[in-house]
Amino acid sequence: MERVCFRMQVDPAHLGEYIERHRSVWPEMLTALQNSGWNNYSLFADPNGMIIGYLETEDYETAQRDMELKDINAKWQASMSEHFASGRSFDDGPARLQEVFNLEDQLSARTP
Repeated sequence: MERVCFRMQVDPAHLGEYIERHRSVWPEMLTALQNSGWNNYSLFADPNGMIIGYLETEDYETAQRDMELKDINAKWQASMSEHFASGRSFDDGPARLQEVFNLEDQLSARTP
């Protein structure tokens, strides 16, 4: 299982609406994410509009491509694009962060 973390920037003036929209994501979008292999997917926000996303998947590139092909994703991204800084959207490519530490990996690698 691959762990993926990424960041995006929402316009701070639209952060409240961005958060509110994520309280009840369209059921078809939820199903599309699940069917595309987006597991344990979470978004976190700071007050300045930085969004940090985390998910677990078998293959991130495949999961991303699968979502890109779904009509519901295009509709969702279009509806959310106004919230991103400088008119950007998730489709512009969130900046993937490098994982530098994982407790479970290090604990399981230890020899007794």
